[in-house]
Amino acid sequence: MTNIFKVFIILTLTDCIVQLNVNYNQNIFIVNHIPKKEENIKMNKKLSIVMPALNEEETIGICIDKAHTACKNMDIEYEIIIADNGSTDNTAKIAEEKDAKVVYQPIKGYGAAYMKGFKEARGKYIIMGDADDSYDFLNIKPFVNKLDEGYDLVMGNRFGGGIEKGAMPWPHKYIGNPILTFILNFLFKAKISDTHCGMRGLRKDLIPKLSLKTTGMEFASEMVIKAIQANSGITEIPIELKSDGRSRKPHLRSFRDAWRHMRFMLLYTPLNLFIVPGFIMFLLGLIIVGILLGGPLHVGEKIIGYHTLILGSLLSILGYQLIIQGLTIRAYTLSRNLLSQKTFADKFIDRFTLEKGLIVGTLIFLIGFIPELRILITWIKQNFSGLTKLSPAIFGLTFITLGVQTIFSSFFISSFKIKSLY
Repeated sequence: MTNIFKVFIILTLTDCIVQLNVNYNQNIFIVNHIPKKEENIKMNKKLSIVMPALNEEETIGICIDKAHTACKNMDIEYEIIIADNGSTDNTAKIAEEKDAKVVYQPIKGYGAAYMKGFKEARGKYIIMGDADDSYDFLNIKPFVNKLDEGYDLVMGNRFGGGIEKGAMPWPHKYIGNPILTFILNFLFKAKISDTHCGMRGLRKDLIPKLSLKTTGMEFASEMVIKAIQANSGITEIPIELKSDGRSRKPHLRSFRDAWRHMRFMLLYTPLNLFIVPGFIMFLLGLIIVGILLGGPLHVGEKIIGYHTLILGSLLSILGYQLIIQGLTIRAYTLSRNLLSQKTFADKFIDRFTLEKGLIVGTLIFLIGFIPELRILITWIKQNFSGLTKLSPAIFGLTFITLGVQTIFSSFFISSFKIKSLY
């Protein structure tokens, strides 16, 4: 029984450690600033140029002048919107003097500023870009042309158009952007060359379909991912990235913002990150436990025994926990309307109820409890003498753990399905 007790302690501690990670991915701040029905905004322009700004007095005037020139050359109805995100310098004053509309967003963040600007936009098309003069607003006509062709989202491609020396730090150019672009394309089956370019064009009527919510730098990833999931028409055009005209440090924080992008992408792919690997681990673990349930297995001169059995138990528990975590994240994102593309996991979540989870969890618990009870009875009959039935004991402890996981996770997942009238 001493060995059985040790195994139980190991499995229990392992499960507790894994459980600590369940809620981490919920720390993405969201804000609802884009109405699904924009009844109060009159669409009387062809183009809205939206720039987020935070203390950009050195460059805001240059960007606005270029935007005015480009739009006048195209001879179209347009407006320029500056989404001020709490500037303490003369950014807003300069923008107003340059005949731009200034709107104020007190909620800090790249995404929050854009959502405020999008909400105020009255154009059929929107061109978005930073107000630091790194993007050339004189060259926005190709974006408009592609939108005229019927595309929903037009991405700029800095790597295709050229990056001026010093305009992008080498870690961003050769490591950060290529890796994040590869991951997004891989996870969401896209073929975009520069997924995090800040200069883009999009149709105004695409915005309600995307239900954009994130307030930080991950907003750039959210827009692309949701456009892909909504089967939007996406194309890209080459653009040049120049060194910005600011004397201060940029607002971008390399590691923090890269992680925000990564975290958001992982949150959106629980199937690939959690459920599929978890299912493989769970199935492999159960096979090992099932094969060794009758005792050690002799393969030639080798003996596959209790250590392998413990490994199988560990794999099944960890794999099952990954599956549960994936379903939990999926239920959370569905409850917050963060997703637009359905998967087979959604059907399971739609049909899931607390009562079903409790029933399944209890049955799994009983599968493990019955052999443990038989071992206990045998031990009592033998006057508490030593026992050697380690295989059934590990089998029982494994399924008891899986049953307890199921029961308590059912409460957690079902909490995301509570309906509200508001």
